[in-house]
Amino acid sequence: MRKATITKIAAGALTVAAFAAPAIASAAGVDLGLNYATAIGLGTQDVRSTVSSVIKAFMGLLGIVAVVIILLGGFKWMTAGGSEEKVGEAKKLIISGIIGLVIIMSAYAIAQFVVGSVINGTS
Repeated sequence: MRKATITKIAAGALTVAAFAAPAIASAAGVDLGLNYATAIGLGTQDVRSTVSSVIKAFMGLLGIVAVVIILLGGFKWMTAGGSEEKVGEAKKLIISGIIGLVIIMSAYAIAQFVVGSVINGTS
């Protein structure tokens, strides 16, 4: 036989084995460890809700970073002492922070819409 034919037969056998093994184990009453997560104390919350919570936390941290950048720009401006170069740097920091904050808020709104649509559409 040719090498390509042998490869196709082997791939087909592996695919059948991959789909048949869980069914055989389930029929035989073998514990596949599906309840292991709850046994060790992990939550039973839906994965979509968990992903939503992670996205909210991440966006919140990014928002805090943007506000800190704005505050840093304000501090630099207040301590510039009239130096046009330092005031220019401070303005750039403030503008960058505001642009970042707008982007983060937009991304948060889009993520909330998408996650809400996925949760409501599949339940």
